Amino acid sequence: MARRPFRIIIRGLLALVALIAVALVALALLLRHPMPTGTPGPEADALARRIAAAVGDDAWKRTGAVRFSFGGRNHYLWDRTRELARVRFGDVEVLLDPNAKRGRATRGGAAVEGAAGQKLVDSAWRRFINDTFWLHPFGKLFDPGVTRALITDERGKPALLVTFSSGGATPGDSYAIFVDDDGLPRAWRMWVSVLPVGGLQTSWEEWVTLPTGAKAATRHAVGSYGKTLIEDLAAAPTLGELAPGPDPFAGLK
Repeated sequence: MARRPFRIIIRGLLALVALIAVALVALALLLRHPMPTGTPGPEADALARRIAAAVGDDAWKRTGAVRFSFGGRNHYLWDRTRELARVRFGDVEVLLDPNAKRGRATRGGAAVEGAAGQKLVDSAWRRFINDTFWLHPFGKLFDPGVTRALITDERGKPALLVTFSSGGATPGDSYAIFVDDDGLPRAWRMWVSVLPVGGLQTSWEEWVTLPTGAKAATRHAVGSYGKTLIEDLAAAPTLGELAPGPDPFAGLK
C-alpha cells in the first residue's frame, strides 16, 4: 500500500517537469525573433555615427579610467589609457592585460601560478570582455571586422544591424540596435552564440552621464523583468584622478 502514494508522487513530479518544459519552450518561441536582412551603405554608417555621438563616444575616448561592478559579482578598475584592468570576483583578484590575455592572479591574497593561475586569468578575461561590452559597446561600431546594415524597427523607424565577425569572446554575434529620436539606444536584439534564443531583446535604460561626459545605460530588461547590471560606476580622465595613490598595476610585469 505504501508504494501507491509513492507512484502518485512520481507521476505528479513528472507531470510538473513536463509542464515546465512546455512553458519554457513556449517562452522561447515567444521571445525569439529571426535575424533581419539589412542594407549596408552610407545610411547605415550615418546611423552608427549618430548612435556613437548620442552615447558620447568622443567623451568615452577622453575617459582614461573607469571603475564599476557588473551584476553585483564582478568588480573592475579599468585603466583605459594603458589598456589594463583589475578584475575581482569572489576572493580572486587578477591584474589583467586583456590584449595579451595575460595577467597575475591571487586568491585570498596568495599568488596562484601555473595552470591554475592561467585558468583564473582566462576567467577574468572572459568576464572583462563581456562586462565592458555591456558598459560601452557602441564605441566598437567601426572596428575592423564589424559590418553595419540598415533595418527598420517595429515602428517603421530606422535601426542598425551590427555583426562582429572578429574580436571579443564570441565572434560572429549580431545585434539589432533600436534608437530613440535623439539616437540614444533604447533596446537591442541579440543573435549570440551563448544564448539559446535567437533575437532575445533587452532594453537599454537608466542612462547616466559620467563626469567626463560619456554616457552609459545601467539597467536592462527582458519584457517586464529588469535588472540593474552596472553599479558603483565612476570615471575620470586619468587613473590617478580616479584611484589616487600607488599604481595598482605595478605588479603586472
